[in-house]
Amino acid sequence: MTMQGKAKNHRKLATKLLLVAVGMFGFGFALLPLYDVFCDLTGLGGRGVQVVESGQASGAIDRTVKIRFDATVNSSLSWDLQPVEPYTRVQLGDMSETSYMAFNDSDRATSGQAIYTVTPPEASLYFVKTECFCFVQQTLGANESREMPVRFYIKPDLPERIREVTLSYTFFENPSDSNLAANDSAAGRQE
Repeated sequence: MTMQGKAKNHRKLATKLLLVAVGMFGFGFALLPLYDVFCDLTGLGGRGVQVVESGQASGAIDRTVKIRFDATVNSSLSWDLQPVEPYTRVQLGDMSETSYMAFNDSDRATSGQAIYTVTPPEASLYFVKTECFCFVQQTLGANESREMPVRFYIKPDLPERIREVTLSYTFFENPSDSNLAANDSAAGRQE
């Protein structure tokens, strides 16, 4: 093969590699909107759950469903999280409330953020929260415990085939907790 032929093959290969790299870069930017659409359609990550102002439940009906409450904590966070009640029955359209107990069993203040899911995913389209500890980051002092309320209702037009819904929370440690630890030790030195 001549030098010109080799140079032509190298240019072709470089062009193809450049196109692949540009395509991968563009696909990376498209992933977030695609993920949002996927979560909205399936209800994964609680994306379909609606949030409204307190007291805007849309009229109760006689039908009830069983709501299970679940809680986990990511291994990097030294908290314990438990629902106060493992399940309840709620009337569709009726405002309901439950609580979770969180306990920081470490010797320093830590912060966490809860994410939630509703299953089955279709039920997330009918699950409306009016108050939730998951809306904001939570900080617990060393060995502190706290009851955290959740107020919600289920829309009356929940499909008949859905008779049970699970509300599940997972707490993750806030990556900026090192700032809390530094503030705790600085406060200890000043006293």
